[in-house]
Amino acid sequence: MAKRTAIIDLGSNGVRMAVFEKTSRYGFYILNEQKVKFRLAQGAYENNNILSEKQIKKAIEIIKYFKIQAKYLSCNKIFCVGTSALRDASNKDIFINALKKELKINIKTLSGENEAYLSGFGAINLLPKIEDAICLDIGGGSAELCLIQNSKVIQTFSLDLGTVRLKDLFKDKINKLEKFIDYSLENIPSNFKSTNLITIGGSLRAISSAIMEKNDYPLSQVHSFSYEFNKEIDFIEKIINCKNAELNSLGIKKERHDTIKVGALVFLKIAQKLKIQNIITSGAGVREGIYLKDLFGRHQNFPINFNPSLKSLEDRFLKIKTNSLIKNTKNLFMCLKDIHYVDDKYLFHLNYASRISELGLLLSFYSKHKHSSYFILNGLNFCIKHEDKAIISTIIEQHGKKINYENLKLKKLLPDENTISWLNFILAFCRALNKACENEICNFTYKNKTLYIEKNTNNFIIHEAIKKINKPKSFNIYINNEEI
Repeated sequence: MAKRTAIIDLGSNGVRMAVFEKTSRYGFYILNEQKVKFRLAQGAYENNNILSEKQIKKAIEIIKYFKIQAKYLSCNKIFCVGTSALRDASNKDIFINALKKELKINIKTLSGENEAYLSGFGAINLLPKIEDAICLDIGGGSAELCLIQNSKVIQTFSLDLGTVRLKDLFKDKINKLEKFIDYSLENIPSNFKSTNLITIGGSLRAISSAIMEKNDYPLSQVHSFSYEFNKEIDFIEKIINCKNAELNSLGIKKERHDTIKVGALVFLKIAQKLKIQNIITSGAGVREGIYLKDLFGRHQNFPINFNPSLKSLEDRFLKIKTNSLIKNTKNLFMCLKDIHYVDDKYLFHLNYASRISELGLLLSFYSKHKHSSYFILNGLNFCIKHEDKAIISTIIEQHGKKINYENLKLKKLLPDENTISWLNFILAFCRALNKACENEICNFTYKNKTLYIEKNTNNFIIHEAIKKINKPKSFNIYINNEEI
């Protein structure tokens, strides 16, 4: 497979290009992403879906620009797809042939069902594991739904409820617009049932971002952000009913002002009809779905317990061995179970933290733990919950210090103080044991309020490093029968 792949997506409300770089068999990250706000079907919905010559020429210029960018970034593969605006156009062949002749690019027109499938496929593979859900992707020309069962897309459905389409057709005739939406929603298959709704698309991400801002959410990444639908209905209705001049104060960026109210209305009505309880926001959709289909080949998903972002960070930035640290943190956690009272599920966080706690060394030795924390918050993006990312980042950043729990910047996403204190201690302690970088696996025993450690390398430098670490509970420490 190509190391760098560009996906160009010609939508109804913009043209986007995402460049993916593969770092190993399944490890990858998004190297570059660009968007040009552009409406291919401007005026077409009121003119028998005929694309104007002016818009066709603009679209070709934009795609030409993206092709140049893709070549500059050394992309070996370029995929180009068109969605609702292109598939509905009665004269789409003129555009497709012109694109092929002038730029040597073959654009694939996605059907509504195929678009829905790729959106759902991209989201379900790059979000934390979700067994059952419905995906909703609201674009400029259409809204796509897909049903997820056992973490797989099993059925798709497309509705002509795109924000640009509805705005062009109904202008400010709200009553007619609502009736049209209600009528359209009657066609949703009766088996589309779930309490979880995965939201995809610019309008829905904008709503999630506004909710995050309103609630003083401690992270800025919208991918994987979740909330209870009923708790935010009033806010969503406020977006729908407010004046355009008030949208800024609600956290809606200016570029979304023209279509956000229509998008919010479609979203609200679909969520209510489907009796949704939980919203999970996805930053991944059609472009990621196309990339993953190419990445997987004959396979359908990632290997079990595989995280592409974690692997990508390790591939790009990690220069030292971490096998012993991974094993030592697990063994020490199990050894101290009788005194820390921390649930076994937090072994997951210790495992991740052990694997990537040294990422910050790539930037600088000084404050490396803070650099590592930043890498995690901004690079560990796929297949992980915000709460999990916050825990991993925090225990690395605290670096064995005594924790001032009330002042932790990610406190809203963290478990109790006891849990964080112990995870912080165990990670820092095991890193100190590896001070000589000998990559040695230790033997741990705890009895009579004493932790006994057996290891080959033992010197005062290790002892001094251990003494600096804050213990959540008082107990003695011996290494090779020598007290510290």
